[in-house]
Amino acid sequence: MTTKPDSLTGTTELATPAPHLITAPAEQGRTFEMRFTSTPRGARLARRLTALRLAEWGIPYDTDPHDDLLLIVAELTANAVRHGHVLGRDFRLRVHATGDGRTVRIEVTDTRAERLPRPPGTQDAQDGPGVEETGRGLLLVSRLAARWGWHPRADGPGKTVWAECALVW
Repeated sequence: MTTKPDSLTGTTELATPAPHLITAPAEQGRTFEMRFTSTPRGARLARRLTALRLAEWGIPYDTDPHDDLLLIVAELTANAVRHGHVLGRDFRLRVHATGDGRTVRIEVTDTRAERLPRPPGTQDAQDGPGVEETGRGLLLVSRLAARWGWHPRADGPGKTVWAECALVW
């Protein structure tokens, strides 16, 4: 919702700031949080907006930390779309950089509770050796992140998959 401009050439300001545009003071850390459609297009948009935020926060494009964080966002959002999709439900992305700038936590929440992530390298009993054609995304996440995991969604059905990265320059 916007306010009515004083003049036709004046700028328009948001009457109330959108929550995903609010950033805490730098000493408390910075957070970007937004819901996206559970589609490949939504995952792509999440990755692009994260790239912009990271650059704004001082993690520039074409650096290893920026590229690693984007790869993690790409994998987790793709998994939310592919394995966590429920018709008519969105996924939520939250990226938080600590105040000291040493750690970035990425969380992707979907609404599908019955499909839980398995640690990389594990397979079902019915899977024979070498049958697994998926699951390499979480292997990448486990290699790039200092730690990762998942927990049940706090505000309804589903789960949150998270990864924490220590920034080394």
